[in-house]
Order: sequence, then structure tokens, then C-alpha cells
Amino acid sequence: MYSLVGYKLNTYEFSLFINFPSHIYFMVIGLILSEAWLRFGNSKSKNALLGFEQSLAHLEYFWYVFTLLSPYCSSYPVFKHRTSFGKSTFSLQLETRSLPCLTQLYSLFYINGIKIIPTEIYDLLTPSALAHFIMGDGAKSRNGLLLCTNSYKIEDVVMLINILMIRYRLNYTLRIHSSGSPMIYISTKLMPLLRSIVLPYMLPSFLYKICP
Repeated sequence: MYSLVGYKLNTYEFSLFINFPSHIYFMVIGLILSEAWLRFGNSKSKNALLGFEQSLAHLEYFWYVFTLLSPYCSSYPVFKHRTSFGKSTFSLQLETRSLPCLTQLYSLFYINGIKIIPTEIYDLLTPSALAHFIMGDGAKSRNGLLLCTNSYKIEDVVMLINILMIRYRLNYTLRIHSSGSPMIYISTKLMPLLRSIVLPYMLPSFLYKICP
């Protein structure tokens, strides 16, 4: 599909967005698992929108995501400048249109406005979704890979670990960050198996995360 930025959809065109094609759908799943969010624009909104933000250091990945999501966006990404403790950070943020297909995902991933890991995650965590999860929220560790699941409850993270073990034979372990937040760790010895699963969906600039 071509970009629809700046284009106002009529009722018929809007109806075409009830479902994402599969390659977009599972990318969105990976984004939601990592740093993306779903929200309703205001109290009168009937449908949810998807938001995603990345630092300028990850411009390549952000623009790749925006290129795929541009048919679902009414505007271009916005530049964000924040200052915290005297340090400036720069990022880009996009938000899609409010769409029925995103409302369906909101009902899966949110309870009372809090993001969770849904019980349907076994079917949703495809190799493509896992690759985007890693690109969006994976951190290279000296001895492997960390998935920064800090925003989830421990029971959600444990369920996610069990799914990774059952579906992909990846023996992830739970680590508790110094802040008390749960994170998922995979050791270097399992990187060949992980690469065989996600390599076709990884951008070249992110391969360092899954290499020993």
C-alpha cells in the first residue's frame, strides 16, 4: 500500500482498514511487546491508535517501521526533544489513525489501561513478531541478549518465557533488574537457534544483538 499521510479517508476507505495484512500485523505485535503503545485519542474516540517512539540513534529502524505504517498514518512523525537532569535526548514519534483493527489489539493487550501479555501470545509471537520485539526492546549483553520487559508484571514475563520455551525451544531465564523490574535473558550458546528463527526479519544494523 502507498502512504496516506495527509489524506482524509472516507467511510468506504476506512472500512478497508479493519484488518492489517499479516506482515504488518505481526510487526505491530512485536512493536506492542516492546516500546509501542495503544491508546484512545480522547474520551469520544471509538477506536484506538498505535504510537511508537525511538531515539535518533535508531533512525533506520524507526523509518523502516514508519514506511510500513504510513498507509495507516494521517501525519508524518514528530521530532521530540526532552531534557532530564541536564541531559538532552532526541527522538522521533509516530501515531497512526484510530482504527478498528487496533481497537481489537487494545482489548488483547490492555486491562484497565495497563499493558499486559495476553494469553493468546502463543499464536501471536511469530518469528516476525519476535524479531521486532528484539529490534525494539532487545539489548546486547556481554553474555547474550536481554529483552527489556521492565514494564510488565513478573507473572506476565514468566508466561512469555514459557511460550518462548515451548514454541521455540529457547531457554530464556528471568532476571531482576536493580530497579526490581523483570527482564528476559538468553545466553550466547542459544544464539545460533535464535538467529535461525528471526534472521529473515532482522534489519542488518540490528544483527549485532543476536551475534555472539
